[in-house]
Amino acid sequence: MKIPEPLHSVAALVDRHHEANQEPPRPHFGLSMCGHHCERYLWLSFRWAVIQKFQGRMLRLFRRGHLEELTIVEDLRAAGLEITNTGATQARVDFGAHVSGSMDGRIERGIPGSTKPHLLEIKTHNEKSFKDLSKKGVKESKPMHWAQMQVYMLGSGLTRALYVAINKNDDTLYTERVKLDVDAAERLVERSVRIATSDRMPPPISDNQTWYQCKMCPMSEFCHQSKTTKEVNCRTCAHSTACANSTWHCARWDDSIPLETQRTGCESHVLHPDLVPWEMGEPVSEWTATYNGVPNGEDGFASSELLNNFEACACGDEFTNELRQRFGAKVVG
Repeated sequence: MKIPEPLHSVAALVDRHHEANQEPPRPHFGLSMCGHHCERYLWLSFRWAVIQKFQGRMLRLFRRGHLEELTIVEDLRAAGLEITNTGATQARVDFGAHVSGSMDGRIERGIPGSTKPHLLEIKTHNEKSFKDLSKKGVKESKPMHWAQMQVYMLGSGLTRALYVAINKNDDTLYTERVKLDVDAAERLVERSVRIATSDRMPPPISDNQTWYQCKMCPMSEFCHQSKTTKEVNCRTCAHSTACANSTWHCARWDDSIPLETQRTGCESHVLHPDLVPWEMGEPVSEWTATYNGVPNGEDGFASSELLNNFEACACGDEFTNELRQRFGAKVVG
């Protein structure tokens, strides 16, 4: 085992600050992820069923990538490129049905050998990634980046993109012009809309946890081990539906769900059957399901109780039931 870093160093304090201030998961189905190889990964992410928590170092790396975009735009402008819709004025591409994203920028003119406007896409790379990109080109080396550019071009009416990559080790730049592939872009959008508006979870890319695309995936524990979400919010609830007009609808309250409400859910929350390993039986009532005979919902145990300790909820202990009924106690572990 590697000796851990000190808990009370300045570096640890900095990282804990970033970890304590992580942004919540984004509400939309991001176009930056539309080329991801696994449909289940995309569905779980959009449903907030598996929420990845990053260490402080990674969060600082994400920040560095964002700040690098601003620096590269400055350099491109200094080189004579006219760039709009960047930074605070980023243009949004929205295909409806929750599928949207923001472009890094739009190049109006100034690219040598071309008079066409271009989408601007900026990415940072480590040494290994940069070398592979330089050797193979963006479509083969970074298919998700290529897919992201395709849908942004389609949605913004552009037919060309400029991909600008920077090696974080030595500041080497790599640029590549990319053409719009209309058929590929339309397929990516159709796939994204289908996944975002699907009520049921797609199959995994592999049933084998040792498959190379599954080993390091943040969804691996869910898919190959627990098959149980850890999140209670409106998007993990069986009552909610992702609608084609980019809203979420609650069947229990027959109303659209505001974003902040989506993040917390309500006491009528019922765990989505695809997000737990238990067998769903006959419901207790219209708004209360049963899992392995245990009621979940308004007339039963809260979803958080089942996730905290399903066995305690299922045992039917009289003392526990009395505490819950008389004092509103909850199973917490």
